[in-house]
Amino acid sequence: MNFTLRPVQEDDLPALTDIYNHYVSTSNATFDIDTFTVVQRAAWLSQFNNQRHQCWVASTQDGEPSCCVAYACSLPFKVKKAYELSVETSIYVHPDYANQGLGRLLYKKLFTELSKTDLHRCYAGIAQPNPASVNLHEKFGFKKAGHYKEVGWKFEQYWDVVWMEKGL
Repeated sequence: MNFTLRPVQEDDLPALTDIYNHYVSTSNATFDIDTFTVVQRAAWLSQFNNQRHQCWVASTQDGEPSCCVAYACSLPFKVKKAYELSVETSIYVHPDYANQGLGRLLYKKLFTELSKTDLHRCYAGIAQPNPASVNLHEKFGFKKAGHYKEVGWKFEQYWDVVWMEKGL
């Protein structure tokens, strides 16, 4: 299947909300517990307003918003001014399109675009266990920076998070 990679558009929000909500409900990939409405998720979308904070989507039919099947983004690492040259990155893929290389394609595009900015570091927090995500990040030059033990409580158990980092 051919995929079109492009910057996020406002019309993508329903599809991206559905993708994210799947992971909220079924996995430890996010520590959000409650699913979001499109209106609630609008604040998330509004963060992609400059060169440092980007969201790239993969769509299946000529880039139509309703056909978004994955996304990769960079968001502020922390809100304090001293962190502004660092971002946190993440990828979410619709489960029907998993294991088709979309994460790799989207990260390649995201990091190519981020390298054109003044950013210094990228970070990724990965709930454990998740060897596929760790491997993907390592392929893009991320190195382990820390390991938080039992930092998140979801699905009636504690989860560890490995933090990885990469320079730009």
